[in-house]
Amino acid sequence: MENAAQSLVGNVGQLLGEEYRLLSGVGGEVAELRDDLATMNALLRMQSEADEGAVDHFVREWMKQLRELAYDAEDSIDHYKLRIKCLPGDGVRARLKHLFDTLFQRHGLAGKIRDLRTRAITISERHARYGINREALRRAPSLSAPPVRAVPASVPALRSANHPEHHQFVGIGTQADTMAEGVKASVEKERYLKVFSVVGFGGVGKTTLAVEVCRRLEAEFPYQAFVSVSQAFEPSRDLKALLKRGLQQVVKPKTDNEKGVKEEGALERMDDLDDKTLAEKLKHCLKGKRYLIVIDDIWTIRAWEAIQSVLPENYCDSRIIVTTRIDTVAKACSPASVSGHNIHHMKPLKLEDATKLFLSRAFGSVDASCPVELKDVMESILRKCGGLPLAIVSIASILAAYTSSGSKDKWETICKSIGSQMESNPTLEGMKQIVTLSYNHLPHELKGCMMYLSIFPEDYEINTTRILCRWIAEGLVSEKRGLTLLEVAESYLDELVSRNMIQPHFGYNGKVESCRVHDMLLEVMVSKSLESNFVSLLGGQYAGMSYDRIRRLSIQGDDRRPFGVEKRLTDPPSKKKMVGRASRHGIQGMDVEHVRSLSMFQLKEHKLLDHLDKFTLLRVLDLEDCEGLTNDHLKNVCRLYLLKFLSLKGTNISKVPPQVEKLEHLQTLGVGNTNLEELPETVTNLEKLEHLDFYHKTKWSAMWKLPRGLRKMKALRVVTLSLLGDDVQVAQELGDLEQLQELCVYIDSPITDEEVLEQLAISLSKTYSLRRLNIGDMGNGKTLNFLQRLPVPPRLLRYFRTAGAMDRLPSWVESLTYLVEFDMSWADLVDDQLFGVLCKLPNLKSIWLQRRSYSDNALVARTSHNFPALMNLKVTSDAECPKVFQFEEGSMSKLETLLINFADKEEKSIVGIEHLTSLKEVLLTGNRYNRALDRALVELMAETKRRPESNQFQVVVKYE
Repeated sequence: MENAAQSLVGNVGQLLGEEYRLLSGVGGEVAELRDDLATMNALLRMQSEADEGAVDHFVREWMKQLRELAYDAEDSIDHYKLRIKCLPGDGVRARLKHLFDTLFQRHGLAGKIRDLRTRAITISERHARYGINREALRRAPSLSAPPVRAVPASVPALRSANHPEHHQFVGIGTQADTMAEGVKASVEKERYLKVFSVVGFGGVGKTTLAVEVCRRLEAEFPYQAFVSVSQAFEPSRDLKALLKRGLQQVVKPKTDNEKGVKEEGALERMDDLDDKTLAEKLKHCLKGKRYLIVIDDIWTIRAWEAIQSVLPENYCDSRIIVTTRIDTVAKACSPASVSGHNIHHMKPLKLEDATKLFLSRAFGSVDASCPVELKDVMESILRKCGGLPLAIVSIASILAAYTSSGSKDKWETICKSIGSQMESNPTLEGMKQIVTLSYNHLPHELKGCMMYLSIFPEDYEINTTRILCRWIAEGLVSEKRGLTLLEVAESYLDELVSRNMIQPHFGYNGKVESCRVHDMLLEVMVSKSLESNFVSLLGGQYAGMSYDRIRRLSIQGDDRRPFGVEKRLTDPPSKKKMVGRASRHGIQGMDVEHVRSLSMFQLKEHKLLDHLDKFTLLRVLDLEDCEGLTNDHLKNVCRLYLLKFLSLKGTNISKVPPQVEKLEHLQTLGVGNTNLEELPETVTNLEKLEHLDFYHKTKWSAMWKLPRGLRKMKALRVVTLSLLGDDVQVAQELGDLEQLQELCVYIDSPITDEEVLEQLAISLSKTYSLRRLNIGDMGNGKTLNFLQRLPVPPRLLRYFRTAGAMDRLPSWVESLTYLVEFDMSWADLVDDQLFGVLCKLPNLKSIWLQRRSYSDNALVARTSHNFPALMNLKVTSDAECPKVFQFEEGSMSKLETLLINFADKEEKSIVGIEHLTSLKEVLLTGNRYNRALDRALVELMAETKRRPESNQFQVVVKYE
């Protein structure tokens, strides 16, 4: 891992405290080790940032030794925390007793520190002995990829180039039509130079699409050129070559046919010209001419700005098409205008088109049929390719030599070993390079985060909170002044999304709720992780793999072999050294004491669960959805003193032992979707806990009852489901949680008195960091009226949900200028008490009205209710009221999605749908035999047909 030593330098400082000074000479050794680790971190970072060609096999081995040394040093620090460090709060007598009791352990650890120093010196001497030049690890222009890739002399020629991405244009016809029409339409309206961006992951077909659009527009744009930009583009060095290439394509020498003499043209003596002169020549040559230039594969905004500065503006409807892998670059190239961003996001091929492309490469024709015996394997391969044309063409090209009867074994072998095939098969090498290029271009701090995703199986949907908290627990997130670690981690995720490295799923608030990694990129990440011993994978397709020393263990399926994990873990110490590498199966013969992260996926049971106490250095334990986990296993979990992340979500546990308080380093505790109905009061001793996810599998009323001592948990940021009883002190302590950003709290109203509500109002006013508030009432009264009495509202709220009756919305809701999403149920509001308040919120994008939110006959969005940002409205109440959903002209001009539940009510109707001019989708739900629902469908279909084709909306019905 590139930043393996990054978090160690500060941690080693702990060993320089008073305790180690008591052992003569060790303090100096630890200081030297700290300096060694700082140097290692610098070297590992240099390797991370070096160009691929600058790091040979010897350097990689040297880096691997440094990583392992850094890991072992961190293990020593963790052993110090675990077994030797005095506990905070111990008195003088207790500290002296502890120092005496741990004397032998301290001497043993001191020896390990000296051994680590010796190893560091040995590695350094070995490096010097073999004469490796450290300069090789630095970025050097001479080692970079050529600044401008060789391309054919014209855009049409590119269509037949010998490149996998250009062999077939299967599946991009619709996208090409859409983009070509967009370029033509803009020509008719605007006379100035305009830039269109095509953005998407490497190998998805951006260049192919751009070239196909050019071909279709040859009549409209007679002057065309294609220039490619490298990842290492440097304007001062590479701009001249780019301009020259463009001139060679758009300017053609003239020949006098009668005399047979070629006139002196613009291409003469270009090598002698500088950038400025070439730019002037390009401008002169294109003066008064309509041109279309493709600038392929731009990586940075700086590169675009340099190129843009030399593009001629001739006011002849000329156009530029830019391709890039990065969203922020695409937006810089095609800034927003009145018509919006001119950005086309590449879509993966649909299965039908992917199949045609595969058949055309493997069997020679899109109309070919796949042999029955190979069909299942082909479908598996296409799933792995995920609609990525480059992957489909590359793999199909290999299999084209094995299409005869009896080739199924070969096809299955290729399918199962795509990752290793990319390492050795020349046909797949190009695909690997293109996919790897995106990873190589990542900033140093993002490479470890990206590689970390190799822990998760193929096609796994990764919850955002889960991965952010895991990154933090693993030390992959760097501290930045003015930001919390979670905010830094969120910026990492946003950057990976922007670079199209991960495929996001967005929520209504525009935030990424979950993500996944494309299978081809995952194969590359797995390869890199295994190479650097960053992750060890077992089970499923990784069954039987063996590792010398495991740091992060991911078990992705059963590994049913004669020798398994359980045998190894129960062996007496004397037998550990007797196990040879040849006899290892799974992690047989491996020392699990060095494992810092353990993840188990989709396992009903695993013997490893019985030996969790052996993983003494675990920081991350992720057992989400492991059905075999029992309450008895948690006794061992509570012995894992160094744990920072613990997820037991989706398991069948029903009780957490009070010993959970021993996990004093715990930052994240996930016990949602379990059978837990309560947590022990000792959980308040987890003073570093930031995220607590609690909810029952089936009983929504089973909540974590907020205990006394809550104020000790000052690090808490997220509490997902909690219950406030009749204890005034608890309500008061809630206000001491100054870091709280997300709170879901229900009030046990039958027993809660006014004094508790008064204190709760005061406490909520103190939570100035609050971003998400979900507050409800367990009874049938109007307890939530206490919200009117908040001295100061939480003004930074992005999400606000209420569940309970009230006389009206609190007046301070109008001041929530950051609010993006509002949900409500059981409020029984009338007239304009709802829309009359919410319409004033400038950033409100989503409203969800659930059961009995509104009890008047008609819910009316009036002309005065302009809702400047509202895009989504969901009304899922199944009650009698409201009967009419009415939209007046100008009320919700930006609404795109409307969902209304008709249930089985016969008198419901929608009025004024014609006034929702931005509508894209209407979803109706209800009983299949509901006549009111049928009438609404007819009216909606008639309305969308009346609209211009570009402004029609989709009508969807879901019967309950």
